Amino acid sequence: MALAIASNPPPQLLPFKTINIQNAPSLDHNSRILFSLKQCTDMSQLKQIHAQTLRSTSPYHPKTLFLYSQILHFSSFLDFNYALQLFNQIEYRNSFMWNTLIRACAHDVNNKEQAIRLYLEMLEQALVFPDKHTFPFVLKGCAYLFALSEGKQVHAHALKHGFGTDIYVNNSLIHFYASCGCLDLAEKLFVKMSERSLVSWNVLIEGFVQFGKFDNGLNLFREMLNTFDPDEYTLQSVISACAGLGALSLGAWAHAYLLKKCDVDFSIDVLINNSLVDMYCKCGSLELAQQVFDRMPKRDLTSWNQMILGFAMHGQAEAAIECFHKMIRTESFRPNSITFVGVLSACNHKGMVSEGRLYFDMMIADYKIKPVLEHYGCLVDLLARAGFIDEAFDLVSMMPMRPDAVIWRSLLDACYKKNGSVELSEELARQVVESEGDIGSGVYVLLSRVYASASRWDDVGLVRKLMADKGVTKEPGCSLIEIDGVAHELFAGDTSHPQTKEIYQMLNVIDQKLASVGYSPDHSQAPMVDELDETRQHSLRLHSERLAIALGLLKLQPGMPIRIFKNLRVCNDCHEVTKLISRIFNVEIIVRDRSRFHHFKDGFCSCRGYW
Repeated sequence: MALAIASNPPPQLLPFKTINIQNAPSLDHNSRILFSLKQCTDMSQLKQIHAQTLRSTSPYHPKTLFLYSQILHFSSFLDFNYALQLFNQIEYRNSFMWNTLIRACAHDVNNKEQAIRLYLEMLEQALVFPDKHTFPFVLKGCAYLFALSEGKQVHAHALKHGFGTDIYVNNSLIHFYASCGCLDLAEKLFVKMSERSLVSWNVLIEGFVQFGKFDNGLNLFREMLNTFDPDEYTLQSVISACAGLGALSLGAWAHAYLLKKCDVDFSIDVLINNSLVDMYCKCGSLELAQQVFDRMPKRDLTSWNQMILGFAMHGQAEAAIECFHKMIRTESFRPNSITFVGVLSACNHKGMVSEGRLYFDMMIADYKIKPVLEHYGCLVDLLARAGFIDEAFDLVSMMPMRPDAVIWRSLLDACYKKNGSVELSEELARQVVESEGDIGSGVYVLLSRVYASASRWDDVGLVRKLMADKGVTKEPGCSLIEIDGVAHELFAGDTSHPQTKEIYQMLNVIDQKLASVGYSPDHSQAPMVDELDETRQHSLRLHSERLAIALGLLKLQPGMPIRIFKNLRVCNDCHEVTKLISRIFNVEIIVRDRSRFHHFKDGFCSCRGYW
């Protein structure tokens, strides 16, 4: 982008009273000023030292230039505007001065673009060349602004000035490209580096994790362990990746490593502890998340929000609400928008309609928080699933923003479950398509079930033809289970796993035991409603979570819970089967689906059939 350079004359500095530096050691005058500068703690002192320098030194002496560099350096931390005024008044600027101000801009949220402007001005004046310290600061500003074009030009300048192999410049380039989402360019640069530091690995791992490439991040981490020991920054990215994948054992290992090896008192590090709470919640171990939370000597609002959200996603609505009231009662935190997303989600997962209405009104009336789509989505889904469909529609009609596809899907799903009219379901499906445009298979499959429930088989066929014409295929069910630190990914009907034979043999054992207790399959959510009964029954037993459960029963030690992470919502039949398996095999099974966690034990599920 073309960035115009401001040409306004710099404002004049005001005269300051002198500061007494007679207590400095017996040094020459400039050294005594420098000694005082190093004792400086605030702008008032700095201004006095600056005034003393103006009155008592020659502006053209090399030592004076060094003094101005140091004054500029200190002021850049204390008062950016003052530093900018001082910089504009210095006639002869060295690279340290340019770098100091560019660094200050790059670290100031409100002046990121100014870092690029100053770099352009530095190039235009052509009196000082950028050095290896210049490029990291400029690239930091480019990364924050997602200024990909400008950053690529800075990359070219770095190569032109001979810094193509400099490890610090390359680390900054990797961070820049990763921050802009160009992970392929970041990885290409990383691979070409002849020398890497721990920072090199950290920035690329963080980039992968930031954009949801959790597997890539963890694979890179494992490779890094051959060369470097991780530090707290590495482990924070690893913990986030484990949260995304549900990799509990690796996340627990990272936690233990932090406790034993890292040279930091992480027990007081709120950011790391928040990451651990989030990881344990998302990996299905609510108990460990609560342990970390309870032992935190200091918490911020994010700590409380994550604990509330954790209780909510595990279906413990009462605990989430109790946590909310404890936060506002004992620690006097003022809840924010995210807090109420957690509270409303908790009400939604338990069907607590009156409480949901209460907290929605409280958010607006007591805390003056303007509802956003997430808040409306929670309440609409809560009302619709509880059977208050008319009230849900009224709420949608009163929303100050346009409903998104998620809200229309909630209403469509509720209408199907409550045997709503086919015409209304058709209208809701149309709204989903208009809101989302390029939709997946979920709406088509649900609409076909609506038609099937009304025995409109011709329309079922039309839906399937429409899917074929548009190239829409049903999203395959995929479940992930971690065994001995290794993540196993299984798809519905999968035969590619190395232990497929043993998995299918275990499925037969499970089927026999299910039959012995009178299990009868529920075909209502088989892949497509017009398939033959025997085919539908066969497909149900091959749903991805059942394959994962079979593998867990084969490989995990007795007494260990089976933890499964599924990309789709659990169907009615698999939900019932998993309850029975937990009782028959005396095993705890924890399933995280697209909506929430289900804890199966002794033939019961924590959701109590409401999900």
